[in-house]
Amino acid sequence: MSTQAGSPVPAAGAGATAAGRLLRDRTGDQRVTNIELFFDLVYVFAVTQLSHYLIPEPTVRAALQAALLLAMVWLVWAYTTWVTNWMDPERLEVRVLLVVLMLISLAMSVALPRAFTTLGWVVGAGYAVQQIGRGVFMVVALRGPLQKNFERILAWSVVSGAFALAGGLAAGRARELLWLLAVLTDVCGGLTGFATPWLGRSRTSDWTIEGGHFAERCQAFILIALGESIVIIGATLSVMSRISGTAVAAFVVAFASSVALWWLYFDRSAGASAAVIAASDDPGRIARAAYHLIHPVMVAGIIVAAAADDKILSAPSSTAVPAAWMILGGPALFLAGHAAFKWVVWRVVPWTRLAGVAVLALLGLAVPALPEIALAACATAVVALVAAADRRPAAARR
Repeated sequence: MSTQAGSPVPAAGAGATAAGRLLRDRTGDQRVTNIELFFDLVYVFAVTQLSHYLIPEPTVRAALQAALLLAMVWLVWAYTTWVTNWMDPERLEVRVLLVVLMLISLAMSVALPRAFTTLGWVVGAGYAVQQIGRGVFMVVALRGPLQKNFERILAWSVVSGAFALAGGLAAGRARELLWLLAVLTDVCGGLTGFATPWLGRSRTSDWTIEGGHFAERCQAFILIALGESIVIIGATLSVMSRISGTAVAAFVVAFASSVALWWLYFDRSAGASAAVIAASDDPGRIARAAYHLIHPVMVAGIIVAAAADDKILSAPSSTAVPAAWMILGGPALFLAGHAAFKWVVWRVVPWTRLAGVAVLALLGLAVPALPEIALAACATAVVALVAAADRRPAAARR
């Protein structure tokens, strides 16, 4: 993750020329390519698997397991996004890399529902092969500063991959612990600049990514998650033999919830934040904190909200107690993540988001007295009001 912004690794002989050929041309706009969008299709399926993970058994343990799996899914996607920010996906070698990673990600996604039972080895092996294999490709393909940086990343990925594979072969709490160590290894690697003995460490100022492209890629993942929630709404209603007035009300509330989450993120801050990172002198710092680390929190909120939508559509209850943590927790996670995002990008205290989280917490007091649909409508109204507050003149630029 080195080199000067807008200038790929300098040529130094035939090897460097061959390596430079795989890098993006930074002289113009860095558009998201068709192969990157095709790669993302696997993650539509992965997000669907994760949201359905919560539906049969919405317990605290299931939620924590789903969060761990989301972290693993996000990291393999995000690390690939960093790679395609530098490498040209139109080159055959890079396309082949993406297709291979896509195949492994698909296998990993298929195994997610049984990740903690019979197919843990598939998830662990899929994570390890992607993290290590991607690093090996980059070390072999590159020369110069970028190669040195990926040597550090590869060293950390070998450790995280070993934890992931061992977790897949272990059972019970040992699997959960080892996978948590794999995730923490990859997260801490980025936070420490992949500090490695004899290889040193990177600075975020060395990570001269194209900020606009990176922002657009992470925005696409938010759309993937929101799209999955729309699919749940439509698919759940379509299989009902009889559509009652209650089902129609739940359908409208669930749809309004997805629209409110989309509006909160995309109406103002998505485009404005992309402009900020694109113009930044240290885009790597913003990408690491605001996008790499914080965006999965918002994705988690969407996944939890989608599971709540499925619950109130398929089996609405006169009491909101069983599903209250999903109905309120999904929007709260999204608001908290968006608050952190705005703080990192603009260094402003996002009072409206924090107030929204507080109101959602207070709604917890009304859970015993409200049916699920009413509670979901209140939660949706909170998000909508926060989004509407962004239309104030003082908040218009963010």
